[in-house]
Amino acid sequence: MMTLYQPDLLYADGRFLAQTGLLVADDGVIVGILPNTEPPPVGCEIIRLAGKAVLPGFANTHSHSFQRLIRGKTESRRSNGRDFWDFWSWRGAMYHAAASLEPEDVYHVARITFLEMALAGTTTVGEFHYLHRRPNGKSYDDPNLLARRVIAAAESVGIRIALLRAAYQRPGYGLPSDPGQARFLETTDEFVANTENLHREYRSGGAWIGVAPHSVRAVPLDALTEIVGWARQHSLPVHMHVSEQSAEVAACQEEYGATPVRLLAQHKLLGSDFTAVHAIHIDADEMDLLAASGATICSCPTTERNLGDGIVLARAVMERGIPVAFGSDSQAQIDSLEDARELDYHLRLQQQQRAVLDQIDGEEMSTRLFQCATKNGAEALNSSSALSQKSGMLQHGNAADFFTVDLADPSIAGSEPETLLPLIVFGLQRTAIADVVVGGRFVIRDHTHPAQQEILTQYQEVYRKVWRAPHLAMQ
Repeated sequence: MMTLYQPDLLYADGRFLAQTGLLVADDGVIVGILPNTEPPPVGCEIIRLAGKAVLPGFANTHSHSFQRLIRGKTESRRSNGRDFWDFWSWRGAMYHAAASLEPEDVYHVARITFLEMALAGTTTVGEFHYLHRRPNGKSYDDPNLLARRVIAAAESVGIRIALLRAAYQRPGYGLPSDPGQARFLETTDEFVANTENLHREYRSGGAWIGVAPHSVRAVPLDALTEIVGWARQHSLPVHMHVSEQSAEVAACQEEYGATPVRLLAQHKLLGSDFTAVHAIHIDADEMDLLAASGATICSCPTTERNLGDGIVLARAVMERGIPVAFGSDSQAQIDSLEDARELDYHLRLQQQQRAVLDQIDGEEMSTRLFQCATKNGAEALNSSSALSQKSGMLQHGNAADFFTVDLADPSIAGSEPETLLPLIVFGLQRTAIADVVVGGRFVIRDHTHPAQQEILTQYQEVYRKVWRAPHLAMQ
């Protein structure tokens, strides 16, 4: 039996349509867009979404779910009697959280993270996953145990997940080993074997696998080349932290005589399957290399401002036709629309101008930013065998992944269809997101997830266990 969702407004083909419904088959795929004047198919279930607008769900392209535990824990310049304020200063809290989690804890923390994403309209997440081993660095009997728990968490909440399994081999060029990274480390052979086993199991539908060499800092060039080559043999997406901090760029130049982007281009590691996460400290020539390869940039504005990373030169990037997607990264805040507006707001502060990203190739800024949060992110997470390649837009043959907004919410009240999208992109608060549907099935209905209280309670228990120590020594 088909289902016909009938909102007051439906966002499709770049505009809001009134008196129009979304017809969805039992398998969760959109059959078509049906005007209310046309009779629905015989036996079709009709779900009226009165007072609401329907929009395609967000793709959160870059997430470290366990870092939800450290939200608010590093917002100070002093800890343990010494000053700290740069990017690296937050890692002590991150290492502490990473070392404190048992497999079921990983599951519960991922569930609260994915629940928060769902409540914010996210229907697909790209989880950049690098917790592989026991806290002492020894392998579990199942080397993919923690990855499976994260996937199970997404399935429990009801959102799609691209598990981007991260390769991590060293602390950096010429640096001594770091015990805080014991859970991350695998040899190239271990990584490929473990990722291949996971890929055989999760290949389509709600969960699939991608490959994520952590960075040129953490993965030497020979290993990086082998891992990316293996990923391409299996048509898997490749995601990688690229030029997030100036120190990373300097270390790469010292080791290889080239910046990260130039190094990747020289060794033909860039491509349309490649997503460069952050890509902040890059110049015009490096942008041209990314554009020529067809790569995507995943910006994480909330995290980038939280860590003081820097500002993505988004207008120069977009003028070259490089797709931009968004990720919540360290979970300092989970709100795709906040990331969308901050991409432009950061440039406004830097350039002392307004609407910096408007009218690139004649396109309205709100349309472009919304596409970054939806279609671009879904495509960056694409796998040749995954339904994700058909997400991000509400049209025939695509997944019925969408959220609704309450048109009477104070943050967007009073809008007209012609002005609703910019009001949503630049003004909508999460209180307006009422329902979330993934594959034609409600995940959130009337602001609530059916397992919401259970998820909250279990997370609170993990949080108390992790932070019961009397102090945290920052590293």
